Amino acid sequence: MQAKDKIPTEGGASLAQNPFAGLSSAGLPSAPIGCPVETKAAPKPPPPRNRGRVDITRQTAGRGGKTVTVASGFVGIGQPEKEQLAKKMQKSCGTGGTVKDGCIEIQGDKREQMAKTLSEAGFRPVFAGG
Repeated sequence: MQAKDKIPTEGGASLAQNPFAGLSSAGLPSAPIGCPVETKAAPKPPPPRNRGRVDITRQTAGRGGKTVTVASGFVGIGQPEKEQLAKKMQKSCGTGGTVKDGCIEIQGDKREQMAKTLSEAGFRPVFAGG
């Protein structure tokens, strides 16, 4: 192999050239004034889907006279998602609560607030019992 066939790698003049120096913007459309160059539409949230019926009941039996609102009948939802949903309900109702035996229990008579949270999550809340 001869010396003139080698490619220089020491960063000489051949690597210092700007490959875009010869380009011009002639003939290209300009962006409208006051408009950002890239306009990306915000992703729309998916439409609420029907995730099934959930019964909302109010219970006092076996709780020392205290009222508890229970959401039961969840289909196709795992324990972590129930706990996350219970946390949202606790914040919206301003009370405590827990997940027991696949049901979400919220302290107090908070049926309306629970129904609103369940509707936002895509469920169809139904008031059951008295």
